Amino acid sequence: MTYLAHDLDDPSVWRRVEMLRRGGATVAVAGFRRGGGALPDAAVVLGRTANGRMVQRVRAVIAALPRIARLVPETSAATGDGEAAGPEVVLARNLEMLALGAALVRRRGGRLVYELLDIHGMMLGQGIAKRALRRVEAGLLAATRLIVISSPAFDTRYLRGYGQPDVPTLLVENKPFAQPSDDAPRPSRTAPAPGGIEDGGPLIVGWFGMLRCRWSLLTLDAVTRAEPGRCKVRLRGRPALDVIPDFHAVVDANPDLEFLGPYDWPGDLPRIYAEVDVAWLFDRYQAGQNSDWLLPNRLYEGCLNGAVPVALDGTEVARRVQSWDCGVIVPGAGDAGPAVPVVARALAAIDAPALAARRAAVAAIPRDRLEMNEAECRRLTRAICGENAGTTT
Repeated sequence: MTYLAHDLDDPSVWRRVEMLRRGGATVAVAGFRRGGGALPDAAVVLGRTANGRMVQRVRAVIAALPRIARLVPETSAATGDGEAAGPEVVLARNLEMLALGAALVRRRGGRLVYELLDIHGMMLGQGIAKRALRRVEAGLLAATRLIVISSPAFDTRYLRGYGQPDVPTLLVENKPFAQPSDDAPRPSRTAPAPGGIEDGGPLIVGWFGMLRCRWSLLTLDAVTRAEPGRCKVRLRGRPALDVIPDFHAVVDANPDLEFLGPYDWPGDLPRIYAEVDVAWLFDRYQAGQNSDWLLPNRLYEGCLNGAVPVALDGTEVARRVQSWDCGVIVPGAGDAGPAVPVVARALAAIDAPALAARRAAVAAIPRDRLEMNEAECRRLTRAICGENAGTTT
């Protein structure tokens, strides 16, 4: 299998590679880089691109098109036990890589699969440029056998909602992996977070992962300033400084906000979630669009490690939390999100007994809804390779 990735420095790319390899596939990786330092594994680097610089990214793709078959070594599909079986499978992550994947398949045949894990704002709406991009995508989908999505809403709200070609979809949720050698039960979080609300301290809110929502940062800043010491917010991961250029200035100016830098995935997850009472699942970066439709990995990671989710009503995340009956849903409608006092009241309502009850509900969620085991990796990999078509939706 060949995996074409838009950003080889994105950790989620390598999580997908691990899933495929656990599923029995031999995976060759190729794509563009946006960062520096050593990559986690071998990959063919097609060039460099930059986040947000769409023209530059298009030029990089155009430059790679005529030489893609020469740069990327040919592979084959694999069965669940890793044996070669059938033509090459090309899995292309995002639209720019779908263009390269289609070129690769035209040159040497194979099965083209599209990984659609975010819907960029440039694809949404009725402007001339937006319609043109969807037509490009539709043309490429004519050669695509399967679309991998991470949320049901990407199918219902985008693919069907905008009338894109009817290609089968496969739901692959952003769940962390079960460790094959780890038979220990999921942490029950029977003990309160050290210094948290059940320990006589403030409510500790954890916001982890890709920190790209300026609304969340400013709202949490305002909530904590309105009643100093009532809530503490711990932030970990990668701040998107192109979206929130004053991220560090805002955090440094507020003693109730604390940025603790990146973390090791998945090894640090039990520890960092054990240090918070609730997990912040708001994302208003693309409010009313992608942010309302996605199911982020922090949903599964937080619940798996005992943190109570806090989500915005009307989003796909909130619908999932409500189906599990395990979290706190903050009311609010419209792209602007709820007002600061609404968020403050929702957090203030979380006292020690309420948190304990919600945490018990989180602990009752079946483990297979929160993490991906070896059998699921094999099933999904086979579906991507064209076997067991009944697993598509």
